Amino acid sequence: MANITAALVKELRERTGAGMMDCKKALVEADGNIELAIDNMRKNGQAKAAKKAGRVTAEGVIVSAVDGNKALLVEVNCETDFVAKDASFNAFCETVAKLALANNVTDVEALKALTYPDSADTVEVTLNNLIAKIGENMSIRRIAAMTSNNLGLYIHGNKRIGVLVDIDGGDAQLAKDVAMHICGCSPLYVNPEDVPAEQVEHERKVQIEIALKENEESDKPKPKEIVEKMINGRMAKYTGEISLVSQPFVKNDKIKVGDLLKAQNATAKSFIRLVVGEGIEKQVVDFASEVAAQVAAAQK
Repeated sequence: MANITAALVKELRERTGAGMMDCKKALVEADGNIELAIDNMRKNGQAKAAKKAGRVTAEGVIVSAVDGNKALLVEVNCETDFVAKDASFNAFCETVAKLALANNVTDVEALKALTYPDSADTVEVTLNNLIAKIGENMSIRRIAAMTSNNLGLYIHGNKRIGVLVDIDGGDAQLAKDVAMHICGCSPLYVNPEDVPAEQVEHERKVQIEIALKENEESDKPKPKEIVEKMINGRMAKYTGEISLVSQPFVKNDKIKVGDLLKAQNATAKSFIRLVVGEGIEKQVVDFASEVAAQVAAAQK
């Protein structure tokens, strides 16, 4: 039997909107498998929507560098949001982004081995010196690059989200607007048909079970062909909601991004969206309990 922690229950509540006891029960039945618990809750009508957002708990910034039709994003992590706003930390981040672009480097270890500008030290040594100065651990986590004749770049104001998008056609303003949309609306794919077949099949199975359960519990069961149309409609909605071109445009929700692109004879080819700390679970420290434990230990 898996250990059902409070943190696991909390995450399931945030992703499903269900009650605490329902979440705990679902996790117990799924032996701690949160994805299975979500599927089961959706089938039982306990979760209307389960967003598969990764945990975002680590601190740091996303910085960018641009040179003509080339650009890249670099994520640099630290332990606290206080350091994420520190001038020395941000200056280091901006410098290594420019250095990575100038040397066409997308591998973190290769970047760390480069010589830091106006110094005899490497990037890695410079980073270690900054760690010693500030007194907090830091790391260069990842680099993502893109080349495009119409490149859209957007860094959110708090530097926690960065986007690059490759647009074929259109102008610079269109590329920037689409990048801003990707930042705010977090699509996973460019087009509905880009959603992987296994992901579509998994969702279809879930929707079939939901539709059959609804039909069984209805006072007026729908004919099989109506149920199939309903499932197809829900699948179209599902793939559309996670696809860039099918989403309502963030600056004008009366049109879709695909329509915005079409109006300028443009197409979106690919995009990169980085979020600080996504996929990293940061340990949450209960300082009150920690202090109490230390006091109790000192009194023994």
